[in-house]
Amino acid sequence: MFLLANHVSWIDILALAGATGAAFVAKDDIARWPMIGWLAAQNNTLFVARERRGALAGQIAALRAAMLGHQPVALFPEGTTSDGSGLLTFKPTLLAVLLPPPRAVMIQPVHIDYGAATADIAWHGDEPAGANAMRILGRKGPLPVTLRFLEPFDPVQCADRKVIAAMARARIAQSIAQSSGAHHRPSASPLPPV
Repeated sequence: MFLLANHVSWIDILALAGATGAAFVAKDDIARWPMIGWLAAQNNTLFVARERRGALAGQIAALRAAMLGHQPVALFPEGTTSDGSGLLTFKPTLLAVLLPPPRAVMIQPVHIDYGAATADIAWHGDEPAGANAMRILGRKGPLPVTLRFLEPFDPVQCADRKVIAAMARARIAQSIAQSSGAHHRPSASPLPPV
């Protein structure tokens, strides 16, 4: 599986890795973060330099090699976290690894949903990582998270990486719209945490 998910918080990584055992694609500066960089490396995180366009071929090759392993690979194609109210544009660059895929693989869109707590835990803008972590860790009460594994699709059926990005984004956007309505209806039953 090649998982493509929306990205709201650093908690997304814990939830998705815990449920799937996936290795992640992350920006290379995370590798230098104290403790976090080491933890990410322990899960076979592939660190990429998004600003170095000349390094793209090497990054695609490294991602292709990672896909040959036995671990699912997860990517947050927004490239950063959002406020959770909608989706940012999906960056299709690294999805070039899927055309053709190094082995038979399905694209698994995943909607990570914190329900009514989304605005409380979203990490976006210029908020420092430490401040966000302290804000979330200081939050009272449980933090339910639902991982919605949406209908997977075969990248071989897609004309190019932009189509892959658009299909995954459309499925996640539809799920966000459907669950947002459920969160705001007073009669809706709460979603169970995963």
